[in-house]
Amino acid sequence: MEFTVEYLDLILVPAGLLIMLSYHLYLIYRVLRCPATTVIGYENLNRMAWVERMMQGNPSNTSLALSVISTNISFATFLASVSLTLSSLIGALVGSSSSNLFRNVFVLGDIKSNTVFLMYISMLLAFMLAFVAFVQSARYLIQADFFISTPNSDVPVEYVQSSMIRANNFWQVGLRLIYFAMVFMFWSFGAIPMFASCVVMVLFLYFLDSNSVPLHKYKLDKKVVEDVGYRPPWEAEHRGKLVVEDVGCREPWEAEHRGKLVVEDLAATVRTI
Repeated sequence: MEFTVEYLDLILVPAGLLIMLSYHLYLIYRVLRCPATTVIGYENLNRMAWVERMMQGNPSNTSLALSVISTNISFATFLASVSLTLSSLIGALVGSSSSNLFRNVFVLGDIKSNTVFLMYISMLLAFMLAFVAFVQSARYLIQADFFISTPNSDVPVEYVQSSMIRANNFWQVGLRLIYFAMVFMFWSFGAIPMFASCVVMVLFLYFLDSNSVPLHKYKLDKKVVEDVGYRPPWEAEHRGKLVVEDVGCREPWEAEHRGKLVVEDLAATVRTI
């Protein structure tokens, strides 16, 4: 059987998509098993620490958190609009006579109407799924906005952290779908450019997704007060450090204090609850 250029699409296109899918499965495994070695996991861990710091009840922290979330919502809605616009444009090309555009261009591969139609449908599907992912990202950001802006809120920090992490994950999914749409766009120039773009894209994404920066050890919910003049009656001879871990109030001498006082010294440690 004679080999023709139409067979390039049957070999190189599935091979390129298999390379892209295999890399993203490997990336998901690394995010779940070793999150600190990936940029996605590193961002999620930093977001968890950021939310915990913002939820400490300081009004200035609340306004800053709302401003940051509002900026992220704006970017998510902008990318959702771009994805929807591009999908509408591709849908218009599919339904018009200009879908035969690439028949007049030299393309090393299959240029039959069915292949061109599949090419457009793949790009359309990628942009539509990216639109859905960015909308879901904006949805979870709005949910976190409601949690943080609730007056006198006793919402658990884990609820806000979960919303922020899901928003970041959907954001990453939307970006990956746009990358797939770019690969399908190279398919319009032939199977060989499409396969080469898959290989280059995987190498580029591996460089961007790898993280070698160690995670910063955040000190959360802890107020350190250096004790210079005050001496506890049971430790008059020691000069130590008073560490106040507080959950419900700001001063350790308030009657409704629900935290703990920990006195750390060079020679003795006294704990009172």
